[in-house]
Amino acid sequence: MVLVIAEIGINWDGNFETAKNMMKYAKISGCDAVKFQSFNEETIKNHPQKSRLIKSSILKNNIETINQLAKEIGIEWFCTPMTVEAVTLLNPYVKRFKIRELDGRELLKNKMTKLVESVLKTEKPIMISSNEYPKNGNKFCNHPQIQWLYCVPKYPCSINDINFNQISNFDGYSNHCPEIIAPLTAVNFGAQIIEVHVTDDKSKDYFDNNVSFGYKELDELIKLIRHRENN
Repeated sequence: MVLVIAEIGINWDGNFETAKNMMKYAKISGCDAVKFQSFNEETIKNHPQKSRLIKSSILKNNIETINQLAKEIGIEWFCTPMTVEAVTLLNPYVKRFKIRELDGRELLKNKMTKLVESVLKTEKPIMISSNEYPKNGNKFCNHPQIQWLYCVPKYPCSINDINFNQISNFDGYSNHCPEIIAPLTAVNFGAQIIEVHVTDDKSKDYFDNNVSFGYKELDELIKLIRHRENN
């Protein structure tokens, strides 16, 4: 069965009611988990809206509330840590981690990073986004703890940017294309994990709205994925 992840990310904008709505609808739609991001002010120091953006990061001041909301709704949540400190903070709460494409690039050169090393030490599964799979001989190729997700690092990318023929080399697919045909096609090419950005309101200025699906699109996508699995 395909694992479907709703990437809430930074689209909850630091508003717990919005986060609750998004988690609730992800559950109703049939998503298996939701994902957030954890970063610090240093990570986003050059962002023009850093004071707004930091509110959507999972930090000490909001992690208990996010965890409690997920428990009440009955859906797994996990996170993309961007610092070693974030891994330490998240570890008691999550069953798995996600590494963003930018933080996985050194692994393709067969080089360990402090961030990935800290996650590996938790002995929990790690998903890593990448536009290429590690080559044979790379210590991260076929690593038992790592699941690699094919990803085009453009926000947004077009359907023509995606090389679906690569997906068979990966465990799953992380989507940045605004058309639901992209993740659905990834499933047809063998992706066992699908991660898609979601939004509570496509008319608002949430940070990742240009790569996000609304609730109706999320519903349609999951119905089509489950239909394919059952036929």
